[in-house]
Amino acid sequence: MFLTPREGTTSRLDLLRDFSLEMTGKDVNSLHEASSGIPTGTRVNVTYLAHEDLRLRVTAARSVRDLGLVPVPHVSARRLRSRGALDEFLGALRADGNTDRLFLVAGDPRTPEGPYTDTLAIIESGVLEENGVREVGISGYPEGHPEIPDDTLWRSLEDKVFALHERAIDATVTTQFGFDADTVLHWVEKVRGRGVTVPVRVGVPGPAGAKRLLTYASRFGVGTSAGIAKKYGLSLTNLMSKTGPDRFINTLGERYNEQRHGELHLHFYTFGGIQATAEWVLQYKESTP
Repeated sequence: MFLTPREGTTSRLDLLRDFSLEMTGKDVNSLHEASSGIPTGTRVNVTYLAHEDLRLRVTAARSVRDLGLVPVPHVSARRLRSRGALDEFLGALRADGNTDRLFLVAGDPRTPEGPYTDTLAIIESGVLEENGVREVGISGYPEGHPEIPDDTLWRSLEDKVFALHERAIDATVTTQFGFDADTVLHWVEKVRGRGVTVPVRVGVPGPAGAKRLLTYASRFGVGTSAGIAKKYGLSLTNLMSKTGPDRFINTLGERYNEQRHGELHLHFYTFGGIQATAEWVLQYKESTP
C-alpha cells in the first residue's frame, strides 16, 4: 500500500534537487548549448559505449567539469580487454581530477572481452581505491532484467553495496528508466527492506517522441503495456507525439515518503536531448506550486 498525497512528506520539487543527467561522449556540443540552463554542480553521467575511444570518453568528462558540472564517467566491465586498459582509462581521468565518482556497468557483451565478468570484479580488484574513487554508482532494475533472474539481481545489488562499504567507498543506485512510478516505489521499498540504505536515483526519460521512447523501452526490457503507457501519458497510437515525464514525477512526488523510501533523487536519461531535458526541468519547476 502506498502513501496518499496527504501523507507524503516530500514535494515534487524536492525530488528535482540534485537531479542528474546522462550523456554520451558525442553529446559535448549539445551539453555546451544547454549548460546555461543546468544548475552548477549537477552530476552528468558520461556513458561508455562500444564505438567510443579513450580520447572521446576522457574529453567528454573534462568538458563536463569545465562547464562547472560534476562528471560521473561510466566504466563498462565486460568491454575492458585488460587490467591495463582499465588502468589507462582511470589514469587519464585521474589526471583531470575526474575519478572522484564513477558509475560501473557490466556492459552489453555476453562474453567478456577481458578479465572482468561483472562490476563486482572491478570493485574487488582494488583499482578503485588506487585511483582515489570516493563514490560508485551501480544499476538497479525495478522491472527486472530480460536476461537476468530476479534473485541474481538482488544478490548482485547487495554484494556490490557491501563490497563498496568494506572499501570505504560510498555507493549510489541508479535505476533503469521506467514509466510506472508505483512499480519504482515498490521496488525501492524492497531495497530498503533488504537493508540497503544508500541513495537511489530514479531513472526518468527526458522529454522525447513516443516512437523514440518505445524503441528504448523495447531495447532495455521496460514494460509498455497500454495501461502503463496511458498512466505515463504516452500515446501508442500517435507515435509522432512528444511526451515528458510530468505524470511520472507528479505521482512519484505524491507517494514518496522519505521515512519509507529513503533518499531519492531523479536521473534523466536524455536520449540525446540534453537541452530539451534541461528546458523541461526549468519549465516544470516554474509551473509547480
